[in-house]
Amino acid sequence: MLGKDFQRYWAGSDEPSLGERVRGAFKNKEPLKYRLVHAQYKLKTMIGRLETQISRMQERDRVLFERVVEAQMSKDSQRASIYANEVAELRKMSKQLLVTQIALEQVQLRLETIGEFADVFVGLGPVVSVINELKNSIRGMMPELSLELSELGEGLNDVVLSAGEFTGSGYGYAVSSPEARQILSEATVIAEQRMKEKFPELPHSSTLTSKQ
Repeated sequence: MLGKDFQRYWAGSDEPSLGERVRGAFKNKEPLKYRLVHAQYKLKTMIGRLETQISRMQERDRVLFERVVEAQMSKDSQRASIYANEVAELRKMSKQLLVTQIALEQVQLRLETIGEFADVFVGLGPVVSVINELKNSIRGMMPELSLELSELGEGLNDVVLSAGEFTGSGYGYAVSSPEARQILSEATVIAEQRMKEKFPELPHSSTLTSKQ
């Protein structure tokens, strides 16, 4: 009977079993597997929005980059400095959005590997931790996305809690883990490489002067 209860709670069924009624598992009628699929859809949408925003910032960076070059060639160091500072700030934000995008791509891959009820505890702990980190890092840049990440993290953590209640494992709120930190660290390294590819290095005044 317990095995059938697991299957019903994981993949869903038309009618709740006696075990589900006892545990109150049907308070949320969506089966856990469906909630994970829905989370994957949300992640795909968020990743697409981040890609769009990064492209816009890359275009803005191109315009500012050209203004820096023009100001330097005109020997207007003050104006060049102003534009260069704007470029630096823009690239700082772009890098954080890139880190967020890459980390969410890793989160999405992890959700796709959760194919069984037993995978929930192993797979979702680091995922929730990563999402909690990312929502704070982009709050000032994309507040709406930060809020959506917060809701997504709460929803996934509820899956962990629900699975824990069902099995009697008593899992609590997901906390930071070495695996989560590794995901963020790897995302940062990849983002730094992509920054070099997407955003050219600013020329120095001396370099432009020597070319004149």
